[in-house]
Amino acid sequence: MTDNGSTDLSRRRLLGIFAAGIVAAAPTYSNAFGFLRGAGDVRRLRMYSGRTGESLDTIYWIDGKYIPEALKEVNHFMRDVRSGSVHKIDTRTLDIIAATHRMMDVSEPYMLLSGFRSRQTNNALRSNTRGVARNSLHMVGQAADLRLKSRSVSQMARAAEACASGGVGRYSRSNFVHMDCGPIRTWGG
Repeated sequence: MTDNGSTDLSRRRLLGIFAAGIVAAAPTYSNAFGFLRGAGDVRRLRMYSGRTGESLDTIYWIDGKYIPEALKEVNHFMRDVRSGSVHKIDTRTLDIIAATHRMMDVSEPYMLLSGFRSRQTNNALRSNTRGVARNSLHMVGQAADLRLKSRSVSQMARAAEACASGGVGRYSRSNFVHMDCGPIRTWGG
C-alpha cells in the first residue's frame, strides 16, 4: 500500500533540497565584478607562452572558492621569464582574463606576452620600448598583456572594457591587449 500524500511530500522535499543546493552553489557577485554573472560555478584559464613554450589550462575557481594549487600554478606560469621571479597574481586580474575569454566564446588559448614583471625587467623594457609605465601594475601582479590569433585587438579590448573592472590598453601595432584590475581606464588605438 502506497501513501500518495507521503510520496508527494517526499518529491516536494527532494525538489526543495535540490533547489536549495543550486542556490547555495551559485557564486555571489559584488557590484565591482558583475561581469562574472553567468560564469557558472567554474572559472578556467587557458594560455600559452611563446617565450617559454609552456601551456596552462586550469580551473582556478570552483563553487565560489579559489583553488590554491591552481593559483600557484598560475603564479608560476605568469612569472617574469627574464628574471625567473614568481609573484602572486591578483585574482581580480585572473577573473577579468577568464570573463573576457568567455565573452568572446573562443576555444583558442590566450598567448601571454607579459604577466608579472620585476622592477628590473620593467625598467629594462622602459628604456627600450615606448608605452611601458614607470609604476606598471605588472610589477605587483595585477596586469597581463594578451593576444589571440582569432580575435582582433579591438574585439579583445571591447570584451575587456565590458567587464568595467580595470584598465584596458589597446596596442594595435603590436597586436595585443593589456588587461589589469586597477582603476577603470582605457588607452591606445
